[in-house]
Amino acid sequence: MTDTATIDRIRQKAHDLFMQYGLRSVSMDDIATALGISKKTIYLYYADKDELVDEVVGTIIKYNQSCCETDRQAADNAIHEIFLAMEFMMEIFRSMNNSLLFDMQKYHPGAFQKFSKHKNDYLYTIIKENLLRGIREELYRPDIKIDILSRFRVESVTLPFNPDFHGKVRSSLADIEEEILLNFLFGVVSQKGYKLTLKYQQDRIKKTLNDEKKMVK
Repeated sequence: MTDTATIDRIRQKAHDLFMQYGLRSVSMDDIATALGISKKTIYLYYADKDELVDEVVGTIIKYNQSCCETDRQAADNAIHEIFLAMEFMMEIFRSMNNSLLFDMQKYHPGAFQKFSKHKNDYLYTIIKENLLRGIREELYRPDIKIDILSRFRVESVTLPFNPDFHGKVRSSLADIEEEILLNFLFGVVSQKGYKLTLKYQQDRIKKTLNDEKKMVK
């Protein structure tokens, strides 16, 4: 097995455990045990847990940005882009521990700074460009305050992870994020956009029901 393959295995297993259990509760011993290797082997490639967390976060950010670009290119319009993004986010949030960002901010500030830059620069730009696209396509209201709503949407992405919020709401991260995103979308659409949003949402509900029926069979 090459060194690159070992590094990939360590990073992927750490990613899976971090997503499921959060950052604080997963130790280097846990990762080594899950991989069936010694902790010493991990330290050949990563100086400490902080470096491993930083690597995992960097990989997640690159993957997320790649998916965002793919969705933007594939989307028929601004609203379609939102629904593609929603499907992607639901997939991630269903398997994500709600303590992940809190743990990152408190125990791994370097990785959190990297995530914050991704959120405040990249995601902000993506959201702003989507709003501009929606206005051009007459699917969003022309009078919306783009800078305010772009920043609001960026901050709302991480709201479900706030302990003061999710601790008082009996819903999963995925359900919370879906509700926030749908209400944001309905708040910016024009009459034309409202009808199209309803259509996409109805199609999405039908697809979910069909998928559930297939799973039962």
